[in-house]
Amino acid sequence: MRITRTAAGRSRRVAVLATTGLTATALLLTGCSSDSDSSDDTSSDANGKITLTVADFGQFGYKEAGLFAKYHELHPNITVKEETTAKEEDYYPKLLQQLNSGSGLADVHGLEVGRIKELVDTQADKFADLSKVIDVNEWVSWKEKQATAKDGAVIGAGTDIGPMSLCYNTELFKKAGLPTDRKEVAAKFAGGWEDYLKLGEEYKKNAPKDTYFMDSASAMFNAVVSSSPKQYYDENGTAIYKESPSVKQGWNLSAEAADKGLTQGLAQFSDPWKAALRKSTMATVVCPAWMAAQISVNAGEGNKGKWDITTAPGASAANWGGSFLGVPKSGKNVDEAGKLVKWLTAPEQQAAVFKAVGLFPSNKGAYELADVKNGKLPYFSDAPIGEIYADEAKSIPEAIIGPKDADIKQAISTQINNMEQRGTDPDKAWDAATGQIDKVIG
Repeated sequence: MRITRTAAGRSRRVAVLATTGLTATALLLTGCSSDSDSSDDTSSDANGKITLTVADFGQFGYKEAGLFAKYHELHPNITVKEETTAKEEDYYPKLLQQLNSGSGLADVHGLEVGRIKELVDTQADKFADLSKVIDVNEWVSWKEKQATAKDGAVIGAGTDIGPMSLCYNTELFKKAGLPTDRKEVAAKFAGGWEDYLKLGEEYKKNAPKDTYFMDSASAMFNAVVSSSPKQYYDENGTAIYKESPSVKQGWNLSAEAADKGLTQGLAQFSDPWKAALRKSTMATVVCPAWMAAQISVNAGEGNKGKWDITTAPGASAANWGGSFLGVPKSGKNVDEAGKLVKWLTAPEQQAAVFKAVGLFPSNKGAYELADVKNGKLPYFSDAPIGEIYADEAKSIPEAIIGPKDADIKQAISTQINNMEQRGTDPDKAWDAATGQIDKVIG
């Protein structure tokens, strides 16, 4: 949903992940109009050349998919320059400063789903209304609602979403006496996350030495909460994280996993987590669509074919992560920036990003394209991810997003890590998490 979000947010992807399917080159030419005329707000040099800047975080996949170069081929007078910040938690405060001062902004900005509500509520007037540029009906309905202000203005065009699955190490499963077939594995936890922990106890009985059933209980927490429409806020905008059934369920399951020693207790995307993937010490990783790239990159070529992907525990679909592209009103190239955003988020370009780095499209038109529909991951035993993620995406509940979702997730995830790593008492960890959140949300 650029890897480097925290375990609480939608952490993003660092490297290219190849999927099978037709080449995207021909597809890239469709969805492109010959609308490269400069408008009155466009800033160009003496030769009529325009440079559009795109500021984002982690990895949005456009460079890897060759889209900026392709856009220049289609519009020779326009060059796209990407400015990437590694960590979203560094990127966002800077974006707020730029919005408040009205200076230093790029032509296009990546916007994280965990921040979108706060931006919609407090900064919408500083972004161009993209409803005049894109057809919001092309996106999964809940995606564009997240970026829609009260007056109907749409401040962001959806990039990817994070439909949930489960990645598992087939070699470790086999050594522990567990099934390795995707359907058989899914059947073991069809009843939900409680069944997932029961499978973890089965794994532990015969687990290879120095291995663990899961990487992180905080990741499981985020997956559990993501399957509920009501998470940290209610429909009136009131913070309900202390009473939220999904938060309580996720917290209790995380505490149980830590207590039973089912988790290695590694903060996702940390150096120890990456090393554990290389050493194959974790048997399962909760897998939003963008996570597969992380595993393949950090586990390395030596573990290719030792991983597979199946559906997530339970019957409820879930979404973890996803981002948007927004256009600040103060830019000198607002019209051209809007055209670039429309093109980058069109079905063909989202399919190209999916093929390049595994980010699942939010534009429904991409689901029938060969690169998505027939998408498989050779690294993950040719798992049919196009099919798995498309089925999941169709039934993801419309979740209520609050202005401080990202901060709440971060505080809770930190304390879950403390339960895993330090043995912190669950009640004390919960008090620490809620105390920190209360300070943030006021």
